[in-house]
Amino acid sequence: MADKILELRDLHVSVGDTEIIRGVDLTIERGTVHALMGPNGSGKSTLSFALMGHPKYTVTKGDIIFEGRSILDMAPDERSLAGMFLCFQYPSAVPGVSVANFMRNCLMARRKGSAPLTPVEFKKLLDDGCARLKMDPATLRRYVNDGFSGGEKKRLEMLQALVLQPTLSILDETDSGLDIDALRIIAEGIEAQRAPERSVLLITHYQRVLNYVIPDVVHVLVKGKIIKEGGPELAHELEAAGYDPLIKDLVEA
Repeated sequence: MADKILELRDLHVSVGDTEIIRGVDLTIERGTVHALMGPNGSGKSTLSFALMGHPKYTVTKGDIIFEGRSILDMAPDERSLAGMFLCFQYPSAVPGVSVANFMRNCLMARRKGSAPLTPVEFKKLLDDGCARLKMDPATLRRYVNDGFSGGEKKRLEMLQALVLQPTLSILDETDSGLDIDALRIIAEGIEAQRAPERSVLLITHYQRVLNYVIPDVVHVLVKGKIIKEGGPELAHELEAAGYDPLIKDLVEA
């Protein structure tokens, strides 16, 4: 049996008095890439925040199992240190904190108990990541996302994933707002995360990024429920027909 990294068991999530996620079951095996697709308002971002333990998003029923244990009682920083990573759709600026210092502190926290990197090793790690993502190395001296363009923010999110090497990367619409060249670069960064010991949950509206990142499984989330699952071909079906036929079938059911 495949080694499971993440299991969602009848997960229900509310924001205030409003239930957004209404009973999601999902399993992600180690070494796989899963795509979660759905229209605006379907609950995709809510699911990503709930997975990382954002206090605004309350799990009212069900469970989140990561690496074989429930993480409902774990704070966001504990989930991150355990090997989870969320790439934000709208990354926040952190004025006064340089990218290099931010990355160094994140990496040292993640590697607590392990041999720390030397300054030379750390610089090479960042330089290699910048080269892969075609980022200007001068970006490392800038403040985190302060004055960054949308594309620069997305590349910095991807650089964090490449450097931290999380067990599970949750990528919340990393492809949104990118031109075709930037999309290819981000897709290469996602592909670079493929490894037998790591998995990716790629959340997206569109099929276009899946032209470059071929998922093992595609899930369709509509109105807080996963209503269809399949292989990469499902993304092409959605691109051709849109979400309306699935929403119509859900309403009629």
